[in-house]
Amino acid sequence: MALDRRTFLLSAAATTAAGVLARKAAAQPETFRANPAGAGPKILKSLKFGMIGEGETLADKFRIAKNAGFDGVEMDSPNSFDADEVVAARDEVGIQIPGVVDSAHWSKPFNHPDESIRAQGRDALETALRDCKRFGGSTVLVVPAVVRKGMSYADAYRLSQKEIGRLVPLAEELGIAIAFENVWNNFLLSPLEAARYVDEFQSPNIGWYFDVGNIVNYAWPEQWIDVLGDRIMKIDVKEFSRSKRDNEGLWKGFGVKIGEGDCDWPAVNAALDRIDYRGWASAEVGGGDSERLIEITKRMDTVFAPEGEG
Repeated sequence: MALDRRTFLLSAAATTAAGVLARKAAAQPETFRANPAGAGPKILKSLKFGMIGEGETLADKFRIAKNAGFDGVEMDSPNSFDADEVVAARDEVGIQIPGVVDSAHWSKPFNHPDESIRAQGRDALETALRDCKRFGGSTVLVVPAVVRKGMSYADAYRLSQKEIGRLVPLAEELGIAIAFENVWNNFLLSPLEAARYVDEFQSPNIGWYFDVGNIVNYAWPEQWIDVLGDRIMKIDVKEFSRSKRDNEGLWKGFGVKIGEGDCDWPAVNAALDRIDYRGWASAEVGGGDSERLIEITKRMDTVFAPEGEG
């Protein structure tokens, strides 16, 4: 008996979902998603370089971050710093640079209708990949596409895979991963779609940089973690309050401290345990002076503490 269209589509969707969920955890190298040391803390704490509000030199800033309790600092790239100076400051202080953030992915999106803009985006990502290698990191955080009026969803999917795909051979050569972040870019709005998008690159050097707080506005982080599984290479940490969103406006939802929003951290930790996640968690919140950074590390310690120890 012939299947009607609705039955066929439902069957196809179920098959896709089953394939996504069945993906083997060994698909990605441990260095991209786990604590390379294999021992010590389950979670290594980092922060974004721009959060460090004190210090005159790179070494000063790195030292402030380390003294506040951070294991690493993530840099933006391309940036205005000399790469050798970054490495020298890193070594002087004894702190890690676990990855870099592509600084051009919003202004030069990989799905821009102008090919010259897309080319600039590719150039920026190439620089970020090479900087990451030079700094001793393992991932480049990338916003894969931006959907807006005049920039269609279908084109975003097709063009971003095409443009980013051109740099996959370089990422594999360098041993650096391209890790996509879930942001409010109107793209990859389902964890099943996000997982499929990654898998279609057919490269262990493509994965996900999961932002816990960004999901809370419209979903539940633990559900995304279960679906994305080993595709998650690193995580970003922030909070979101649905009540502040509803009462004060959308962006006010971020106006809560880590541990005081609507992220169910015990559920997040349980999901991270299910995928055997060991590795980097990077704070992406308002920074400041040493006192503020110490507060952030303490809050991260609290939300990631085993249940009953917080």
